[in-house]
Amino acid sequence: MIPNVLTIAGSDSSGGAGLQADLKTFQEYGVYGFNAITSIVTMDPQTNWSHHVTPIEPTLVEQQLTTIFAGKNINALKTGMLGDITTIDLAADYIEKYAVEHVVIDPVMACKGTTELLQPENVVRLKEKLIPLATVATPNLLEAKFLADMDDITTLSEMKNAAKKIIALGAKNVVIKGGKNFDENEAIDLFYDGENFVELRSPKIETNHNHGAGCTFAAATTAGLAKGLTPLEAVTLAKDFVTSAIQNGVTINPFVGHVWHGAFFHAEDRVQVED
Repeated sequence: MIPNVLTIAGSDSSGGAGLQADLKTFQEYGVYGFNAITSIVTMDPQTNWSHHVTPIEPTLVEQQLTTIFAGKNINALKTGMLGDITTIDLAADYIEKYAVEHVVIDPVMACKGTTELLQPENVVRLKEKLIPLATVATPNLLEAKFLADMDDITTLSEMKNAAKKIIALGAKNVVIKGGKNFDENEAIDLFYDGENFVELRSPKIETNHNHGAGCTFAAATTAGLAKGLTPLEAVTLAKDFVTSAIQNGVTINPFVGHVWHGAFFHAEDRVQVED
């Protein structure tokens, strides 16, 4: 039976991140993807491709969730950009009501390339309502800093401290995406299950083809859990999946490059047209 996997996230009109990245990743992993749209994200080419976020009314988000859960048993679920407190509450309510077994919380707080929070009040609600439901939480350094209530995270030691604080909020496992901030040659993410730390390392890739990397990592982790992998197995495979996606990125324009979700499982080889 093909597992059913849901993403509750924003829509990226450029196709690289958000629920578009999630659904592409789900397809590559061989799980069936559902989506509930929480916001629409566009980029303005006139202002250095800055992001603009338009939230979806929570009543419409709830209608989407009602449709999805009425028709199918959801084996795993991930959250991405949720938009506002009401939508955070909705996501938490449906996770608990339908006892979703595998939950990945990607606590999206800012658009790529920015440090300004989309909704500052969301941090408290995420900590109270969603992080305690997480099978795996997947914050980046900025998000981990706010979840852990720290001034900054500039070392691996501080990243471990942040991971401990996030586990203390109720998450069963956490992987903090450190990226290329701690080593000249490697991209380092940190997994913690409340007992053991595991550093996930990959060669650093000098490219701008990384739009959607965080969403894709969380989606791959979700799909891995749905397929029966342990949390550590799921994040380890997700790391390899994203590394391949970055290495084989797609150029959109001189400023924006997307990860290629089809690289790891060689989607380009599935349909061959003879000359």
